[in-house]
This record gives sequence, structure tokens and C-alpha cells, in this order.
Amino acid sequence: MKIYLKALVFCVSTLLFACDDIIEEDLSNDIVQTIYPTEGSVIESNVVSFSWNELDGADDYRVQVYDLNQVKVHDTLVNKTYISLPLTQGGYQWRVRGENSAYQSTYSFPIYFEVEETLILTNQQVFLTSPLNNYITNNVNISLNWDNLAAAEFYNLEIVKNSSLIVYQSGDITDTNFTLGNTILDEDAIYTWKVKAINNTNSTETVFSSRTLSIDTVVPNQPQNTLPANNSSQSSATTINFSWTIPADSGLVQSSISYTIEIASDTAFSNILQTSNVNGTNFSQSFSTVGDYYWRIIAKDAAGNVGTASNSFKFTIN
Repeated sequence: MKIYLKALVFCVSTLLFACDDIIEEDLSNDIVQTIYPTEGSVIESNVVSFSWNELDGADDYRVQVYDLNQVKVHDTLVNKTYISLPLTQGGYQWRVRGENSAYQSTYSFPIYFEVEETLILTNQQVFLTSPLNNYITNNVNISLNWDNLAAAEFYNLEIVKNSSLIVYQSGDITDTNFTLGNTILDEDAIYTWKVKAINNTNSTETVFSSRTLSIDTVVPNQPQNTLPANNSSQSSATTINFSWTIPADSGLVQSSISYTIEIASDTAFSNILQTSNVNGTNFSQSFSTVGDYYWRIIAKDAAGNVGTASNSFKFTIN
């Protein structure tokens, strides 16, 4: 009996500690203290740096920015106490609240500030729009795009291969886009594209804004089926675990690989019964209809390269 009571006490204590770990602090009556911008601030830049004090119990912070028509122009969740956001000229209000998985604090009182256009580019920034950072593709014809800066007379574009080799540079671009081709993206590699704005009249410029993109033209290797074994027999209404392997990619850029498993009723796969997309090298499926089935795997990488399908394996449902 004593042993039973000790075990019960231990279990209850363990549960209490476990519950305590997942109990979130109630933020409902709390408020985040803002730092910047302050009421009436005039910011001579196209990017505004917002900051606030940490709130005990908050895991994230939601920042909202409204224009003078009360249209929400930004609604961003971050896990830090600062963020920089792009804004065009005009008046705005901003507020912030703390959040955790169970509670939200009260929003801070809306704070009014103004963004003012200036011909001085020193404190401004070029905002790159597409492609997204860390873009991976097998197509070398890529359009680079960025937002216009009113004070910019020209844009300087640099393309850097594998972090060190400048393969293209131009300082007199007047458009806000530029198309790359195989003369610049001449091999599989990681490329960094960098843009800065220049105003020669007042001799000011922004710092470079940069993103990376990767060219990967190497086709994934052919997968190799593992289970169920070729010509194996399986019981109906039971879960069959499929698995396969694939040789390591030999390309200079290692794109992530996903798979398609095809299950057919004939060896030529002219009658495909099921197609499923899988991220890993395992898949489970149950079969209730007896008969012969065939399965194969096709690998596709994040750049869009599609490999040769694996050899088909046959299994029989009894």
C-alpha cells in the first residue's frame, strides 16, 4: 500500500510540473511600452525602424501600421523587440502588442509619425521584390526586380558568384528590373545579386541590398526501391510500408529532393491507380483489393529537375 501511495504521489507531482511547464502567462491586462518612432516623429527615409521594450511572458510581438485612411499597410509578427519596415511618404500610426500561445496583451496606444521623401539617399534602402531570397531554379533566364526610389538617378547592380567572384557589374541602370541569362549565370553556382541606388547630383547613395539565388541543372539520381521487395506477397487490409534510397547528388548546388510514388495495375504504368507526393523516403498505404500491383519512385529537386523513375517492383495482395 505504501509503495502504491508513493507511486501515486510521484505521478501527481510529475503531472503538476508538466502542467506548470505549459501554462502561459496571462498578458491580457499588460501593454507593451514603445520606444521609437515617438509621437510626431518625422523620418527622412523610406524605411522605418520600430522598437519597443520586452514584455514578460510574451514570445512574439505583432506590429501594425495604418495610413491616415486607417488602411492597414503592415501587420507583422516577430519574435524580437525591433523591426524595420518599408513605407512611402505620408502620415502613419503604429501600435504593437505581445503574444504567446494562449494570450495577447492590449495594443499600445497608436502613435502618429510621418515619413518624408528626401533627395538624400544615405539613410534610404532599395527594397528587392523578386525573386525571393534563396531562390533555386534550373532556368538561367531570371528577371530581377526591385522597388523604385524617387531620389534615385541610377541603380548599381552587382552579380557575385559563390560569394567572391564578381561576374557582372553595372552602375547606370535606370529601370527597376534586369534580366539575367546564360552569359552571366554560366554554370551551376550560388549567386548573390546586389542593388544600390545612386544620386549623382548630391553625391549620395544607399548601401547595397542583396539576395541569393542558386542555379541547379543536375538531374537527381535514379531512386532504388527497397520495400516491399520485388515479387513479394502481402496480406489484404494491412498497411504496407514502402521505402527507397537514392544515391547522393553530385551537383555543385544541393537542392532538396521530394518524391512521387506511383502505384499501377500494370508493369508499363499505363493504368496508374494512385500518385502520392512524399518528402521523405518512406510511404505507407493499405490495400483491400486482391491482385497484382506495381510501384515506382520519381525524384524531383527544388530547382525543378526531374530524374528517371526507379525500376518498378511488383507485389501481390492475397
